[in-house]
Amino acid sequence: MLKLVDYYFSPSSPFAYMGHQRFLDLILASEGALNLKPVDFGRIFPVSGGLPLAKRPPQRLAYRLQELHRWRDHLGIELNPEPKFFPVDSTLAALVILAAANDRSSVAPGLAFDLMRAVWAEERNIADPETVKAVIRAKGLPPDELLERAAAPEIRATYDALTQEAIDCGVFGSPTYVFGEQMFWGQDRLDFLQRALEVK
Repeated sequence: MLKLVDYYFSPSSPFAYMGHQRFLDLILASEGALNLKPVDFGRIFPVSGGLPLAKRPPQRLAYRLQELHRWRDHLGIELNPEPKFFPVDSTLAALVILAAANDRSSVAPGLAFDLMRAVWAEERNIADPETVKAVIRAKGLPPDELLERAAAPEIRATYDALTQEAIDCGVFGSPTYVFGEQMFWGQDRLDFLQRALEVK
């Protein structure tokens, strides 16, 4: 039986960034498969009780920074908890990931990681088309062609449909991994996802 995991995330999420490679390694080790699903948390938060960063109370903001420092140090991953370009509109990055997944599924997860790393480790603006082109080019992909595909109405329709799908299945934060009837929110729940995959 195929071990298929739906992976809902935002390309601007630090927690998705910190968990991304570990999640890919887990899928590979479990001989599973993933559905890469970048979604719009600007639509998800209002219907799920979430708040954008600017509207969160100081206590939650302070704890979030502690968690980012704590997990960065624990994982040994390069991450600036307060990057220059954040918050950032991640729509363009999400559309590019979907366009890459459409024809080049083997490179889309790596491209997603590179776009997240651009925000959290490289002080780059993934809302800027030239920045996104540079990330695509460094991946060995044709930037103009991929951005043209990303601008196609069907890619935008897929992004909107995946966002609605996430809302319908109860997703409220990034990253969220859905396996069968089980939902796992946060990169700190990957151990539980691993156990679920081992049972199947």
